[in-house]
Amino acid sequence: MSGVTPQRNVSLRSFNTLGLESRAAAFVTVQSDSGLLQALRWAEQQKLPVVPMGEGSNVVLAGDLEALVLRQQTKGREVLARDGDSVLLRVAAGEGWHDLVGWCLATGYHGLENLALIPGTVGAAPVQNIGAYGVELASMIRCVHARSVVDGSLMRLDHGQCEFGYRDSVFKHRLKDDVIITAVEFELTASARMNIEYPSLKQYLHDQCRQKPTHRDVYEAVVSIRRARLPDPQLEPNAGSFFKNPVLSERSFEALKRLAPGVPVFPQASGEMKIPAGWLIDRCGWKGRRQKNQGVHSEHALVLVNYGNSSGADLLAFAAEISESVERTYGVALEIEPRRYGQSA
Repeated sequence: MSGVTPQRNVSLRSFNTLGLESRAAAFVTVQSDSGLLQALRWAEQQKLPVVPMGEGSNVVLAGDLEALVLRQQTKGREVLARDGDSVLLRVAAGEGWHDLVGWCLATGYHGLENLALIPGTVGAAPVQNIGAYGVELASMIRCVHARSVVDGSLMRLDHGQCEFGYRDSVFKHRLKDDVIITAVEFELTASARMNIEYPSLKQYLHDQCRQKPTHRDVYEAVVSIRRARLPDPQLEPNAGSFFKNPVLSERSFEALKRLAPGVPVFPQASGEMKIPAGWLIDRCGWKGRRQKNQGVHSEHALVLVNYGNSSGADLLAFAAEISESVERTYGVALEIEPRRYGQSA
C-alpha cells in the first residue's frame, strides 16, 4: 500500500495511558484523509476490523487486538462561519483536545474552558461526550464528520444523530468501531456564559478572590484543580475517572440516603440525581488501597492506577471488586467509563 504502511504485531503499551501490555495485529498512524482511506482499504483486504485509538487515555486493553489499530494525527482548525460574536468552528480529529481549548481561549472563542486539561484528541471527545465542572461537550457540538469503516464513505451526523447522553454517544453503541471520526464542528461564542457553580470550581475562584472571574480565570482554575487532584499518567499510569457517576431516580436516591446520610447529590434537569461515584468508593474503604500491581489513587477514589505490570484483565477484575463492594453496601451499580478492547474484554 503506497503512502501508508501498517506495522505488524505492534506493542500498544506506549499508546495507552494505563501502560497496559497488548499487541495489535497491525498498527498505523494516518496524517491525512487520503491516508485514512488507504488504511481502511488495507484493513478490508486483510479482513481485519479497525480500532480507532486517539491518545489511549480512555481505554482498557484487556488482551491482544486482532485488528488494525488506527491512530489519527490529522490537523486543522477552520472557521466556517461568523455571526455577530458567534463562531462555527471545524476541527480535525487528530488535534489535541487541551491544545484546542487553549487556542479557543486565546482567540476569543469561549465555552470550552471547563473542559481544559482533559487528555485525548478532538476525535475522541464526542465518543465519550466529555464533561467536567458542570459542562458537557455535547452542548457545543453542531455535528460530527466521519468515514464508514465498511466502505470509506463520508458521513455527517448532526447533534441529534449523535445520541449524546451522560458520558455516552452513538459512537459507543450502534456505531462503535463502524465509523472513524474525522472532524467535529463546534458552536462557540465570544460572550458565552461562564459556568462556575460546580462546588470545587466555585470554591477555588472564591479562595483566589475572583469575585468577577473572566473566562481565563475559569480556564486557569480548572487546570490548577485538575493538576492538584489527578495523577500524571506519565508518572502513575491511569485512565482518569474509571467509573461514571451514577444517575439515580428520585426513589432510588431516597433509598440511598437512608443507607448513606449526607451523600452529596447533583440534581439533574430530568429530575434524576447524580451521585459522586468517588464518594461511594471512598466510603467503602477503597481509596488508597493497593492490590498486587494495581490500586485506587490515594487522592482520587475514581482513579485506578497501574503500579507495575498489571494486565488489563487483572485491572478489570479489580474494578469489578470495587463495583461489587459499592453495590453490596449501597445498592448502587457502578458503570466503567473507559472503553474496553481485547480478547478478554
